[in-house]
Amino acid sequence: MHYLLEVEGVRKVFPGVVALNDVSLRVSAGTVHALMGENGAGKSTLMNIVAGLLKPDAGDVRLGGRVAMIHQELHLMPSMTVAENVFLGREPLTRFRLVDDVALARRTAAILATLNVEVDPGARVADLSLAQRQMVEIARAVSREADVFIMDEPTSALSEREVAKLFGIVADLRARGKGVIYITHKIDEVFVIADEVTVMRDGRVVGSLPASRLDRDRLITMMVGRELTQLFPKTNLPTDRIAISVKGLSQMGVFSDVSFDVRRGEILGVAGLVGSRRTEVAETLFGLRRPSSGEITIDGGPVRIDSPAAAIELGIAFLTEDRMSSGLFPPLNVHENMEVPILKGEFVRGGVVKQARLLEACRAAAAAVHVKSPDNLFEPVQHLSGGNQQKVLVGRWLLTAPRILILDEPTRGVDVGAKAEIHRLIATLAADGAAVIMISSEMPEILGMSDRVMVMRQGRVAGIVERSEANQVDLMRLAAN
Repeated sequence: MHYLLEVEGVRKVFPGVVALNDVSLRVSAGTVHALMGENGAGKSTLMNIVAGLLKPDAGDVRLGGRVAMIHQELHLMPSMTVAENVFLGREPLTRFRLVDDVALARRTAAILATLNVEVDPGARVADLSLAQRQMVEIARAVSREADVFIMDEPTSALSEREVAKLFGIVADLRARGKGVIYITHKIDEVFVIADEVTVMRDGRVVGSLPASRLDRDRLITMMVGRELTQLFPKTNLPTDRIAISVKGLSQMGVFSDVSFDVRRGEILGVAGLVGSRRTEVAETLFGLRRPSSGEITIDGGPVRIDSPAAAIELGIAFLTEDRMSSGLFPPLNVHENMEVPILKGEFVRGGVVKQARLLEACRAAAAAVHVKSPDNLFEPVQHLSGGNQQKVLVGRWLLTAPRILILDEPTRGVDVGAKAEIHRLIATLAADGAAVIMISSEMPEILGMSDRVMVMRQGRVAGIVERSEANQVDLMRLAAN
């Protein structure tokens, strides 16, 4: 059998933690090899070693060609164009050794057309949606004409339609004899796309099997070392008391005439395709955008939300979809990231922060969301796994005791175990009387956690469906028509 990649006995140690311990992996030509495991299992560390970004402390890595890696946290230059990002460092040159802008745009357009991606090569990356940026990252990897493609959570920001496009790209790479290492927390994707599956846990390989020999339950048990009997722990019962009411909310040219109510103890799921403007509505409710018209009332009284500070004062919390760009402060540690919205009131006296009391509160919140790191509160968040970074953000908003909780893709890029923990926390907050607005591109999450589902399409509300009547086919029909 022809292997494009062979990893033998690789070990990697970081201060305070053994990230990889005697890890071996083989990837054959013309196959898709899924690499599974909870956040912190060692998947990204292993792939960074394969890509040459980290050096192993022990073991061997043998490659039969070039490697291209699509990172979970996008590595794009926001101020540069799509074309400049795709060919960064490899730009076509004129005979005068200057960048050939015409050739650059033409080559980029050809790659985007192959991927069936409708993005202008001359557009600034900063002006693109998160999903469009993800496709630019994929285009850059494809442009390198590599032999092994590492895809780390490539569908985390994609709609179902865009996921189907990506699967077509992966199938084409497989047919051309390439090797694809596919890292995902979306278990259903494994059985659609993968030929082989390797599961990691706590820095070790638990097992490698053909995908045909696995089912969902066995795969979850291998990943977490235990059975997860309730991925969607929905126990709360909404009250009749309306917490937030939105009437005719509009922002000119972005969304129009958005109206809905959320009751105390209710989880309102918000579904829709990429471009439906779900995030923009959430940002307006949190004061990050100014509406051109409409009314927001909280507990029956009209309110003006013109800044995040005003939103927080009203008891609103907002978990952003892009944790690294607009949620976390990567160089700061866990408690510094968590304490941002509460550096006032009972934690400050005479302009002096009560550090001991603040640390105690942060420690309790970190324990509640099960943040795992070698040094817990004092570990820089950029060193944490994606799932633990997301838990830090959830813990931040727990500290504010929110009355209204807005969650934009709360489990994006999070493993199945962390996902269950976040779902449990959401359900607990709702059961305690919080009103929850949960935006998600994962239909099982929407159907499993929501009391009602609001579907958005092209900046408008396409419909609101009761939990008992909601199903994937009808919701997708509302989102796409």
